[in-house]
Amino acid sequence: MDRAILAALNEERRARRPVALATDTASGDSRLILAAGFAGDALADEIAGAMASRSACMHQPERGLFVKVYLPQPRLIVVGAVHIAQSLAAMAAMTELDVVIVDPRGAFASGARFDSFEIHEAWPQDHLASHPLDARTALVALSHNPDIDDPALLAACTSPAFYIGALGSRKSHAARTGRLAKAGLSAAQIARIEAPIGLDIGSVTPAEIAVSILASLIAARHGTARHLAAGGSVAA
Repeated sequence: MDRAILAALNEERRARRPVALATDTASGDSRLILAAGFAGDALADEIAGAMASRSACMHQPERGLFVKVYLPQPRLIVVGAVHIAQSLAAMAAMTELDVVIVDPRGAFASGARFDSFEIHEAWPQDHLASHPLDARTALVALSHNPDIDDPALLAACTSPAFYIGALGSRKSHAARTGRLAKAGLSAAQIARIEAPIGLDIGSVTPAEIAVSILASLIAARHGTARHLAAGGSVAA
């Protein structure tokens, strides 16, 4: 592969932008197709086919063509380094989600509690300002502290994040809804928040609640009928 193409490919991947690489299998020549140009490219159908496949590849030997789409790794931002977050982080990593823990409270956001995970001892609004949410990112607000959760939800609801969830009862979410509306979010934006968070499986313990959250997140990621029918609000 040409070094300039490789450098450009790596830059797009670092920026978490989808990018496609089309290769002529006879000559070995390759060209890079940026996400902004997917729809208008001559290989738009092939790119769409590759993105729909599990491997994100499209090989057409009869045309001497190989298309590989590089998609950002699915990511989970966990706001609030609480007990549920410890179980959720471990389970989410097993489903190949990149997990990031964000909490301004150093006593919670520590390596001793979240060994091997990326941890940011920061206010979520500060972290998300430099790490914006994209369409392959989910955010869950678990601190149960409005000063921490609300800014994260404000950022998430105006982003293309594929899943947004918040811990709390229906009563606490009603109060949260009022605060978010006062802060400028529309009813449609607030409705994107799944609260109470997670599938209604009767979960009680932190680990069980983490299972319900991850199940709902996976359903949202794959657009399953169950999650769509839930309307983004199920009990936990």
